[in-house]
Amino acid sequence: MHEMIEKITALQPVVWNNPKKKTAHSVLADFSVKMEDIVDAERRLQRFAPLIYKYFPETGDGIIESPFQELPEMKANLEKNHSKTIKGKLYGKCDNQLKIAGSIKARGGIYEVLKFAESIALENHWITLEDNYEVLGEEKYRERFSQYKIAVGSTGNLGLSIGIISATLGFEVTVHMSRDAKQWKKDLLREKGAKVIEYTEDYGKAVEEGRKACLGDEKAHFIDDENSRDLFLGYSVAALRLKKDLEGKNITVDEKNPLRVYLPCGVGGAPGGIAFGLKTIFKDAVQCYYVEPTHAPCMLLGLITGKKEKLHIGDYGIDNITEADGLAVGRPSKMVSDLSENLLDGGYTLEDETLLGLMKMLYSTEKIKIEPSAAAGLLGPVKWEDTKETTHIAWLTGGDLIPEEAFRKLLDK
Repeated sequence: MHEMIEKITALQPVVWNNPKKKTAHSVLADFSVKMEDIVDAERRLQRFAPLIYKYFPETGDGIIESPFQELPEMKANLEKNHSKTIKGKLYGKCDNQLKIAGSIKARGGIYEVLKFAESIALENHWITLEDNYEVLGEEKYRERFSQYKIAVGSTGNLGLSIGIISATLGFEVTVHMSRDAKQWKKDLLREKGAKVIEYTEDYGKAVEEGRKACLGDEKAHFIDDENSRDLFLGYSVAALRLKKDLEGKNITVDEKNPLRVYLPCGVGGAPGGIAFGLKTIFKDAVQCYYVEPTHAPCMLLGLITGKKEKLHIGDYGIDNITEADGLAVGRPSKMVSDLSENLLDGGYTLEDETLLGLMKMLYSTEKIKIEPSAAAGLLGPVKWEDTKETTHIAWLTGGDLIPEEAFRKLLDK
């Protein structure tokens, strides 16, 4: 452990296998969130589908979902560059193409706002569970929602998803954004009607100030990226969707046909929710790995040291400055850290230069546009040796909304 910590604090890439990992069954038996909670979240999203379609017809049916596709050329390039044969196929879960917000945050972030809206509407008897939720798009309801406030602290993508959907429904929404947030994300939020407050400090400060702004206000709702159960559940629904993707391609997942999923990780909410959902469905036939930048390895460092959310990477002299703005977090989620301590299979870190190279390689080989943080999982298949034919999935977490000029600058880097 000491040697691993030395490498991490020296900003060297590392590969980590979790020595505390237990069977999925034993861990999930004691966890407060259950399969029925994921199903309940999925049903809530289905109830809101008519309203989502009304505002965002590009979704097709009001269900916010992403493509699942094989990446054969990317796999071939990885094998060539690393002089290694990857057993099985490499796929991308393309959350970079999720409608509305163009990132994985369109799952959890939008879900929590919708649940908040539903609770208000049901408590005030505006609707019943059997009604068509499209009625909530009427101007009279937008005016009523405008009496409520929503706030969030974000490095970028969570703020985008929450800002866009909240403003669309009529809420007064404020996004507290850390120094890492890209300017185009701030500009887009303001264009959509959200209030943006900028900080020169990192993600932790943005969250702290957002939380403070909601204290004592009964009509204010703070979306806590560090410890929100609703965010977590919104992300976990992705596991149900991926199960359908796999079935659609006749991909079997069992002990003889394992599944490996590589998840970019910041504070941990999105990868934690997805890992929880996948382990709930596939048990130990799926292996989940978190991926972080060398300059922002908060989850990995917290798990290795055992300090979890009590740790900040600044305590170890790590600057939390990275091109992967969505992963630029100094302290991990308590809820996800506690769950991951015995559920996660492992993780790895990689340098910004590698992130940018992988981003460019994916665009060159598959013509898929992602942001640097979304490239993190692409290196997973060459990090571990496989003894069986394995289905590898790199979770492509964001990138579709990047302005063309900004994307070209990243490619130039």
